[in-house]
Amino acid sequence: MQQNLSVYNTLTRKKEEFKPLNAPHVGMYVCGPTVYSDVHMGNCRTYISFDLIFRYLLLLGYKVRYVRNITDAGHLEGDAGDEGEDKISKKAKLAKLEPMEIVQKYSVGFHNVMQILNTLPPSIEPTATGHIIEQIAMVEAILAQGFAYEINGTVYFDVEKYNQTQNYGILNGRNLEDLLVNTRTLGGQNEKRGPLDFALWIKAKPEHLMQWPSPWGNGFPGWHLECSAMSQKYLGEQFDIHGGGMDLAPTHHTNEIAQNVACCGKNPATYWVHTNMLTVNGQKMSKSLGNSFLPDELFTGNNTILDKAYSPMTVRFFMLQAHYRSTLDFGNEAMEASEKGFKRLMNAIGLLDGLKATNATDVDAAALQQRCYDAMNDDFNSPVLIAELFEASRIINSVNDGKLKIDAVNLEIIKNIIKLFVFDVLGLKNEQAANDDLPKVLSLVVDLRNEAKANKDYATSDKIRDGLQKIGFQLKDSKEGTNWSKI
Repeated sequence: MQQNLSVYNTLTRKKEEFKPLNAPHVGMYVCGPTVYSDVHMGNCRTYISFDLIFRYLLLLGYKVRYVRNITDAGHLEGDAGDEGEDKISKKAKLAKLEPMEIVQKYSVGFHNVMQILNTLPPSIEPTATGHIIEQIAMVEAILAQGFAYEINGTVYFDVEKYNQTQNYGILNGRNLEDLLVNTRTLGGQNEKRGPLDFALWIKAKPEHLMQWPSPWGNGFPGWHLECSAMSQKYLGEQFDIHGGGMDLAPTHHTNEIAQNVACCGKNPATYWVHTNMLTVNGQKMSKSLGNSFLPDELFTGNNTILDKAYSPMTVRFFMLQAHYRSTLDFGNEAMEASEKGFKRLMNAIGLLDGLKATNATDVDAAALQQRCYDAMNDDFNSPVLIAELFEASRIINSVNDGKLKIDAVNLEIIKNIIKLFVFDVLGLKNEQAANDDLPKVLSLVVDLRNEAKANKDYATSDKIRDGLQKIGFQLKDSKEGTNWSKI
């Protein structure tokens, strides 16, 4: 089935037909997390969105090399990512740990959350510290081209010189004069030639925990440089898709383009794809506003924003109900609606294997399947796809109730729609099927509580009851024994 996919390109600010440089091969690079803290919900939204894109490209038959890095050094605290203290080193000092212990802890946590949310692992997951040689080589190439300069062991990118022959603001749509006017004075500004210049290689102070030898003395790479070097190593000087959150476009991705063009004369990616931000009840989600929560706090209900816990697949479904380029607003009503919708879809899918085909049909499943493809071909429009899948669930329910007839051919297409688009593309799982052993587990917990009560260990008995209630299960004691129910 021939499909024409269109993708919104931040670089051109319009939807464009997707034409890979070397079809059927597709190269996609997505900026990964800086592993100094727990992965936040904004990260999850970005990586679920690119998981959707990855999955759909695979469905279309592309051979995708998906590279998503781990930033384990060089991301400093300043707005531009190259001023202040290294985020990982700072966390290590506070915790009295080695920086790589911090990296390991939060990398494991990140991977666990990604697995819980059923995202496919990338093809390659390079780390910044594993590619110091490549980054030094890129700095040397940019210096050789005359677009960088070294001062006291730190190498800066010369933005104004670059802009004489190139458009530095090509991605963010800003001209250099506007950017210069809005640049505030930062630490270390006095040694730069221009206020927009950014560090490619940073001289390390003696006490800096993570540093490497270089032609300019001991130091560490700049945050922007890492992604340029790693994307070029694994995907070449030019590849198809570069992605990340929209917050990365104005500075990080703008600087990546400048580095790559200065190094080899080429913008690295054909299509620049950005996900939008999260809000909570209409306000931007942020720690400073006190309205942010971590994935685990969402799954357990241990947060002050939402009324109850929501399962990982409900969260994934909720995120996919909004287009990746639109704002996603968390709130009790929206989450409740998503939970009901997800259950309705899964309940319908549960009826599918029991449906009986007839000789006649009231269903045009082929047209429905094409509409599913059309939705995804329109810049990965998952909300429209989900609307079509609700139509599939309506058909399933109507056939099950005897209100519609379906023949074997159309029934097979409906089953194919569910497999391809619910499971393979949206990446959803039927959590109820995964909970078949839950009654046995809860029965064991109830027995342990009864044993504690029999031993007059009321503290343990109450702890079990209260703990189950917190995660959504209620115990009821009667003369016949103890029963449990889902709250």
